[in-house]
Amino acid sequence: QVQLVESGGGVVQAGGSLRLSCAASGGTFSDYRMGWFRQAPGKEREFVAAISQTGGNTMTADSVKGRFAGSRDNARNTVYLQMNSLKPEDTAVYYCAARWGGYSLSPASWDFWGQGTQVTVSS
Repeated sequence: QVQLVESGGGVVQAGGSLRLSCAASGGTFSDYRMGWFRQAPGKEREFVAAISQTGGNTMTADSVKGRFAGSRDNARNTVYLQMNSLKPEDTAVYYCAARWGGYSLSPASWDFWGQGTQVTVSS
């Protein structure tokens, strides 16, 4: 069983940057593919980014490509989401997730979730 705790959310002006962190415990961190999802009010949870077990391969949603980047530090059992050039439409609760196996864009395919951290981008 893996426990995930996100941090780093907050309020930022459009064009600004934030870095989210997600600390993992309770499992072998390097066994898991890690991902970031977000959910805005009234909308479904959507895929943002995923990072392979070694961190050597990443995948990013088209809506944030070129602005967001996922990474991980296996020595610190932590995954990150660097968010630049933030837009008001990026406002959402951001969730960290972990799963065995390959990439999946579907939230239902991910095994473990954090509690989420709020990101609010003001115009």
